[in-house]
Amino acid sequence: MSHSVTDKPTQAPTGADSAPSQAPRRRIGVREVLTFLLTDRVALLVVLLAVLLVWMNILDTGGYLIAPYDLAYLFTSLEMAVPLCILALAELIVIVSGRGGIDLSVGAMVSLAGMAFGFMVGEWGWPLLPAVAACLVVGAVLGAINGFLVAYLGFPALIATLATYYAYSSLALVSNDNAPISTQPIQDLNSLTDPVALPFGLPSVPMQVFTFALPTVLLVWLLMNRTSYGRKLYAVGTNDTAARFANLSVSWVRFRAYLLSGLLSGVTAVVTVAQYASARPDAGTVGNGMALPAITIAVLGGVAIAGGIGRVGGVVIAALLVTWLNAGILLAFIGSEGSQYQLFALGVVLIASALLNTYMVRRRGGT
Repeated sequence: MSHSVTDKPTQAPTGADSAPSQAPRRRIGVREVLTFLLTDRVALLVVLLAVLLVWMNILDTGGYLIAPYDLAYLFTSLEMAVPLCILALAELIVIVSGRGGIDLSVGAMVSLAGMAFGFMVGEWGWPLLPAVAACLVVGAVLGAINGFLVAYLGFPALIATLATYYAYSSLALVSNDNAPISTQPIQDLNSLTDPVALPFGLPSVPMQVFTFALPTVLLVWLLMNRTSYGRKLYAVGTNDTAARFANLSVSWVRFRAYLLSGLLSGVTAVVTVAQYASARPDAGTVGNGMALPAITIAVLGGVAIAGGIGRVGGVVIAALLVTWLNAGILLAFIGSEGSQYQLFALGVVLIASALLNTYMVRRRGGT
């Protein structure tokens, strides 16, 4: 005898049972935040920049600085950030190429290309645009010499660029008998660095931020992130042996990295001549020179000395951090003590950033 089975309607649960089950939300702890900051250099630099600005404003409010550390002062100090940022981007390209890539000659190339620019504009009467183009060519040729020594002759980058540093510095000094070129056409170039008024009552910003720095940052970012050469450069810097197996011309890629470093040095030469209203034979080498601060900014920005790792955004924020740190140190001390403490701060920054880079590389390698 068969029986029909009738399904009973299922009753909807009521009360707490009616709520859908949800996985408990995982709280983000201090350890996770610190790990994120230590592995994401851009985020860490943004936090450090904010801490610096807050701390310097506290000192300013407390009367511990000799002048106001305000927005107008910060914007004015960007004048010094422009050449260092451009040269730090040059170091980014070279260091990413790997095999101990570094360019100690960028400051000397700035001096020599700047003197060539000074002759073209101040002595030979060239129009501005052809002179700028020729200055960039001079810088590219100087960089190409470095690239040939490193990429094709196999010289260690440290030795090759140190040798050309001495050679380029000497040529810059003897080119005009150790005298600057300060004729009227050169002095008129200072108008290229006039302050640009901003809307909404903001302080003025040096013109070279818009005419040189921002276009250079954009072009280098496009080169590194949106071109086949940028991908090849990271591949060569990460593992040049694997790059050779992938049929990449490692020597050609590295050669172009040093050529681009020279090209950016030529851009910096134009900026420095305009800023100083004079083509100085020691513009890039006087004092501690431009090379070491540029390398410090690049390493602080997350560029790994081993090669293959580096971001344009990190270098730009690092340039701002170093510039505004130096600007604050100058206001904290009277006389020449500020510049002395700047060197100490750069040394501390370089050591700390190198340690962070080592931590990042080991973490990515799983060790």
